[in-house]
Amino acid sequence: MADLTLDELRLALAPAIADAAIFDGWSDAAVTAAALEKGADVDVARLAFPGGAMDMISAWIETVDNAMAEALPAEALAQMPIRERIRSLVQFRLDAIAGQEEALKRATAIMAMPQNVSKSLKMGWNSADLMWRLAGDTATDYNHYTKRTILGGIYTATLAVFADDNSDDKAKTKAFLDRRIEGVMKFEKVKAKWLNSERETFSMSRFLGRLRYPSR
Repeated sequence: MADLTLDELRLALAPAIADAAIFDGWSDAAVTAAALEKGADVDVARLAFPGGAMDMISAWIETVDNAMAEALPAEALAQMPIRERIRSLVQFRLDAIAGQEEALKRATAIMAMPQNVSKSLKMGWNSADLMWRLAGDTATDYNHYTKRTILGGIYTATLAVFADDNSDDKAKTKAFLDRRIEGVMKFEKVKAKWLNSERETFSMSRFLGRLRYPSR
């Protein structure tokens, strides 16, 4: 631990801080507990989180992002249908924080504070973007933004269910996630069909050309 940079230290301590946050909240006490557990200097550990609770939560989310990208690289997902890629990515994130539901609730409350909303949205966007990139998405048009916005909404809603789910093996959460993904897939099919139909049946340039040069 003594040889780590502050950025490396924040990531090394983040999971332990999340465990401590179950009882101590996202606080200095949680940083102290994590530092002592991992054998890090407490004063140095504090320096790794100058922004307080949001820095701790951000590091926690980043460790989940990193673990997801390592466990489910794009090449490992490539053979799956798109819905299974997204479901697998979201489910990995849920599994990664299983047992830390109370820390999640406390983090959600902090992230919802007015002064933290902007940073929270950015963190959510980054995670959604990473999931889509691992899933093989290469869209650069408006779909790039709508896909990430929709997935961010699905993930946030699923986390809320997950946090209070006491069913066996989180069955309620899994069912909720499957329904939301199925709904998005149906929407995407309808949207694609509508757009393709529109392209096949209507051309603005052809229409304007006919106005100017009507067929005889």
